[in-house]
Amino acid sequence: MQSAPALTLPTPRCVSSPGPMTVTAPDAHTPTASHEGDTPDQARLSGRWTLRQAAAISEALTGVPESVRSLDVRHVERLDSLGVLQLIRFARRRDLPFEDFEFDERHRALVAAIEDVADDRPKRKREFGLAAALGRLGAAVVENWKEVLALVAFFGEVLAKLVRMARDPRRFRMTSTVHHMEQVGLDAVPLVALLCFLVGAVVAFLGSTILKDFGAVIFVVELVSIAFLREFGVLLTAILLAGRTASAFTAQIGAMVSREEVDAIRTLGLDPVELLVIPRVVALVVMLPLLTFVAMVAGLLGGLTVGAYGLDIPPQAYLARMQETMELRHFLVGMVKAPVFALVISLIGCLEGMQVKGTAQSVGERTTSSVVQAISLVIIIDAFAAIWFMEMDW
Repeated sequence: MQSAPALTLPTPRCVSSPGPMTVTAPDAHTPTASHEGDTPDQARLSGRWTLRQAAAISEALTGVPESVRSLDVRHVERLDSLGVLQLIRFARRRDLPFEDFEFDERHRALVAAIEDVADDRPKRKREFGLAAALGRLGAAVVENWKEVLALVAFFGEVLAKLVRMARDPRRFRMTSTVHHMEQVGLDAVPLVALLCFLVGAVVAFLGSTILKDFGAVIFVVELVSIAFLREFGVLLTAILLAGRTASAFTAQIGAMVSREEVDAIRTLGLDPVELLVIPRVVALVVMLPLLTFVAMVAGLLGGLTVGAYGLDIPPQAYLARMQETMELRHFLVGMVKAPVFALVISLIGCLEGMQVKGTAQSVGERTTSSVVQAISLVIIIDAFAAIWFMEMDW
């Protein structure tokens, strides 16, 4: 008798019992922003606000209600540069004062360091159009107005310390002043004399080109004399020193700022204005009128040379005509403007040097700015002075 075949049943799959359902609690280090407490307009942050939790940080800040006006960051366990940047950007998006955020003492140094460099981003591409052009124009006007206010304030500071120095002459740096007088004055005499001689010759040539058609070449004498005594002598000298001396002042003081020498001067209890600015200002105020006189003489000699060798005017006749027509008021008008130009050039050069931020790029930018400002302001003042003297019949 055959036995029946054994019935083979399929092996049942092992299915685990689900058991009681468990909910995973959030990690204690996860960044969170809770809106609870006695202050309804403040949110409390906790967890670790670091690079590892970048996504969680964004989610936590997104969930902060619009009514929140400040953040309590004192309970954050860890904070790195990314966390600080996220908080700064959150404050800017919500238009919140970042200084009202409360940080733990351990994190204040990091927050201060990141806040200082948070704006150093690449500039956006230049926008075109009428609105963008008007925006840039407005920004330039505001920036120039701030520069004018800074220059006036700096002039007041220098003037106040000059008065204090007059009461106590021992504070005056005579050696430094004489050194700068040599640099800005004696060293510039050859350049000023040569250029003014050549400009005087050019003015005589141009004047003769027009006047010879009327048979009045002799009036070249008055043209050169009055032009150099009233305008060209002082203006050319001031422009030359604005490019030569203002840039030197800015570069010298700016280099000292970048090397932290000015900070060292303050640490020693000395005044940088008395030590660095006043000797330069005094030196230029003293030497620019002398250089202006040299420029006037050189310009007159240039006209005399052209008259003698190019216009057939004998030197004796040229000098006699100049003596007959030259008036003292023309000389005084030119000399009166020299100290004003010297004060403007020296103040701009020293102020721009003091405003250097500490980098080589800042030194170059401030040097360029000082030259442009000095030349522009000298020409503007000269134009207003010319109109004023004309209205006064001088």
